[in-house]
Amino acid sequence: MSTDAPTDLPADAAAEAADAAAEPAEAPAPPQPAASAAPAAPTSDPDTHRFECRSCGFVYDPAEGVRKLGIESGTPFSALDPVGFRCPVCRSRVGAFKDIGPRDKPSGFEENLDFGFGVNRLTPGQKNVLIFGGFALAIAFFLSLYSLR
Repeated sequence: MSTDAPTDLPADAAAEAADAAAEPAEAPAPPQPAASAAPAAPTSDPDTHRFECRSCGFVYDPAEGVRKLGIESGTPFSALDPVGFRCPVCRSRVGAFKDIGPRDKPSGFEENLDFGFGVNRLTPGQKNVLIFGGFALAIAFFLSLYSLR
């Protein structure tokens, strides 16, 4: 048996075949972590989170503040005085408030957000537009029936 390159191949192909036979096979590169495939979840700033009073349901939103108590808009909940601040509705202390996340976060449990017709991913404001817009459309259709005499 001869170790020469086959003679029926063109000269360039014969040279490539001889080079490939002479070089050891390279091991495939290990897979790289898919850093760019799945972007990291954006971390939200806790200073922008809203807090809800567990006693009465009052929601403290740092973007709005509380005019009644003289708290300016943009004041995070963590900057409030834990001794002096009380819920403006029921007078509960800071410990009665729980973090309900940022304003633009969809409401509900994380594991339930993928169910439904995409409605679970809507923010509360978007849900209000959908509901009350549907009511307005239904009323408009109902009133248009009067024009059918």
